[in-house]
Order: sequence, then structure tokens, then C-alpha cells
Amino acid sequence: MMEQQYHIPVLLEEAITALNIQPDGVYVDCTLGGGGHSRAILSQLGEKGKLFVFDQDEDAGKNVPDDKRVTFVPHNFRHIQRFLKLYDAAPVDGILADLGVSSHQFDEPQRGFSTRFEEAPLDMRMDQQQEITAAGLLHTSSESELHKLFEQYGEVTNAKTLARVIIEQRKLMPLKSVNDFKQAVAAAVKGNPNKYFAQVFQALRIVVNDEMQSLKDLLQQTPPLLKKGGRVAVITFHSIEDRLVKNFFKYGGFEQPVGDSVYGIQAESPFNILTKKPIVPSEKEVKQNSRSRSAKLRVAEKK
Repeated sequence: MMEQQYHIPVLLEEAITALNIQPDGVYVDCTLGGGGHSRAILSQLGEKGKLFVFDQDEDAGKNVPDDKRVTFVPHNFRHIQRFLKLYDAAPVDGILADLGVSSHQFDEPQRGFSTRFEEAPLDMRMDQQQEITAAGLLHTSSESELHKLFEQYGEVTNAKTLARVIIEQRKLMPLKSVNDFKQAVAAAVKGNPNKYFAQVFQALRIVVNDEMQSLKDLLQQTPPLLKKGGRVAVITFHSIEDRLVKNFFKYGGFEQPVGDSVYGIQAESPFNILTKKPIVPSEKEVKQNSRSRSAKLRVAEKK
């Protein structure tokens, strides 16, 4: 499967430059996707270099580069420490995570990630082995849980109303397909329907795949996994993700620590931040790939 058809890698040159690749180094690509970032890393590695690639999506396994320097781990990157220990690979020189959903996942109707395919099932699982789907989430969550998830992860303006409509409608009909859902909540849609449903689907996808906790798990494991001077580069597509990365690089945690008001004492971050402001795609890249528009790259170096 050609990577261009599967997924266009976002901020490719910027991410590879940020990693400052050493030819004999050990690197991790946390999200293989179409393999674009992985192949770019391999092109800068020498014979002794190594690359570990993670992806929980079965389809992505078809894109593993045929290269003896590559080890593919078909699991969520939240298990990075366990598998790098298993392969006796830590500490490593660099870790890259591109948190975007691949174009392939959006364009494959049966996966249910896109609002375009109305007969598609409401699935949205990255890992097809897990049990909970978007349809399951809609039928089992309470009104307050639905309100919170749409507000927090989709920034849906009328999240409370939407949650109430879902509760009412699911008593009348099963919300199994994209079309079922769109029809059921039509009365709650505000503004541009395409934008509205994109926000709603984003929120469902984030919760179905436990994306925020997975990201937290990954970030918390990076300091002990990196060599001194090793780098971590993360590409985010959502303000909550970006804030988690920004705070973790700055504080070594997800919230600004409460310092001593007299002495200003606070925990020291294990990183030097290399991107005071996030790197964003060029106008040219956004023109070529509109899905890159919201991407932000942050980079830090282990002290």
C-alpha cells in the first residue's frame, strides 16, 4: 500500500530536523500510520541505527518498511516503556509521535471515523480488538457524561442540549450508523452541519480510543526512556493535546505546579524546550494537505 494513498505525513521535514538524527542512534516512531515519518528517519540512519515503530491499527502494519533496522510493535504507544525494555532498547536518542488520525482511517467507510459515509457503522476504534465503539458509547453513557465529552473534546457549543437529545432518541431507535445518528440529532445541530458533526465525531473518537490518557501515559514515560540530549517531538491536532504536551515539557507534569509563594520553589522539568512556540505547517503544506491545518509540533530535549 503506497503511503501517499494511505496518509500524507504532516510537518515531515520539520519533525525530522527536530529529532537531530544520529546515524547510529535508536529512535521510536510512536504512530507508524502510512510510514512516511518512519521512512524519513530511516533515510538518515546508518547501518547500526535502529527504529522501533508502534501502531495499534492493524491496517498500519501493512506499511512497515521492509528494513532490518525496523522493529514493529503492533500496540498502542502508551505501552512504550514495556516494549522498549522487552527489546533492551532504552535509553533511546529520539521519540516522535504524530497524534493525527490517518487519512486512511478517515477514508475507509467501515471504520466510521468520517461523517461522509452515512451507511457506515459508528465504530471509530483505532484498535479493532477493543470492545467499546462509538455506538456503544452513545448507548451506555449518562447524559452528564455525554455533555462533558462533547463540551471538553469537541468544544460543541450546545453540548448539554445534544446530550439530552441523544438520551431521548436512543430510547426510540438504535444509533448504529452515521446516518442513524445524524437523523436522530438533526434538531440539535447548530451552525454549519459539517463543522458541527466534525466536532461531535472528534469528541467521540477521542473518548472511544482513550486518546488523552494514552498521550499522558506516553509523555510520563519519555524522560526515563531518553538519553541525555535525546529529543522528543510531538505533533498534536487539538488544543487539549497541545496543552498537555506544552505543560509536560515545561513543568514535567500536566498542571502548573503550585510553587512556594515565598521562595517560588517548584519541581524542575526534565526537559529543555526547543520550541518556545509550536511549529505549524507552512501555507504551502496546508494547501497541499488541508488536514494539516491544525497541526502543532513541539520539541524538547532531555536534560
